[in-house]
Amino acid sequence: GLAVPPEYGGSGHDLLTMLHVMEGLGYGCQDNGLTFAINAQFVSVTATLLKVASEVQKQKYVRGICAGELIGAYAMTEPGSGSDAFSLRTTATEVEGGFRLNGHKALLTFAPVADFFLVFATADPALGQWGISLFLIERDTPGLRVTANMPKMGLRTVPIAELILEDCFVPAGNLIGDEGSGAAVFAVSQDIERAAILAGQLGIMQRQLEQAVAYAQERQQFGQPIGNFQAVSHRVAEMKLRLEAARLLAYKAVWQIQNDETATLAASLANIYMAESFIQNSQDLMMIHGGRGFLSATGLERDLRDAMGGPVYGGTSDIQRNIVASQLGL
Repeated sequence: GLAVPPEYGGSGHDLLTMLHVMEGLGYGCQDNGLTFAINAQFVSVTATLLKVASEVQKQKYVRGICAGELIGAYAMTEPGSGSDAFSLRTTATEVEGGFRLNGHKALLTFAPVADFFLVFATADPALGQWGISLFLIERDTPGLRVTANMPKMGLRTVPIAELILEDCFVPAGNLIGDEGSGAAVFAVSQDIERAAILAGQLGIMQRQLEQAVAYAQERQQFGQPIGNFQAVSHRVAEMKLRLEAARLLAYKAVWQIQNDETATLAASLANIYMAESFIQNSQDLMMIHGGRGFLSATGLERDLRDAMGGPVYGGTSDIQRNIVASQLGL
């Protein structure tokens, strides 16, 4: 609830403050999955509700999230529609009193523990983005089923699963925004997600940089600290360069969002650079540590495994580059 208005149970801080806190949490918390989870709950679920939910929905669900009583899951991705986000096959058929949903959602962060789901569904796949609506479905709704937690390479403390909807009735009052506005809602929510979902990685990269400097000063080879060797010192310099550039891109994007400026280009640039810099810095830190860096006991390999999800979350880095090119007129 850090960047949630007080009337919905939050602290009322601005988005830049939230970004700064998430960076600090990434620095101080060794559980990268926990840092990611806390951040994702805001940028994916809470921010969407704040933008488009009704007053009644905000009072119940945003307030519940801020109180620690509710967890939401964002359900856009499907087995057949990942980067092609609007090619949904989950359908919402209008019936008396509401809608009947059928479909299959994949790779849902928080799904195993979520109390409710924000589900994108289409009235007709042939309509493309114009037929998509957003629905809020509570976990105990008949016809809703969540699969078991799915093991993954990194961020292992963040639960992830799939969602199955079979003739799941959703009351009309659980429509989020207007019918057919789902694509617009998705677009509105994406800038803050892309700009800030990896914010914790800034703090992790700061921690990694300090580890690299300390080890380069302490470790002796050929009668001198390994930091005296250019092969090592240049790796450290590159780590610092990536960190500062990633930080500036992220803060610029969030500043634009906070000031109601168009941030699509800045958000995609920040997402790409934070994701790829974390991988590169994790690799450099392992190389500076040599053989010790390959040992699980050092914890360095865990950072690398956690980093590998970055170019996928919030849209792949390839899609982000498509967005950048489009914003430049290509």
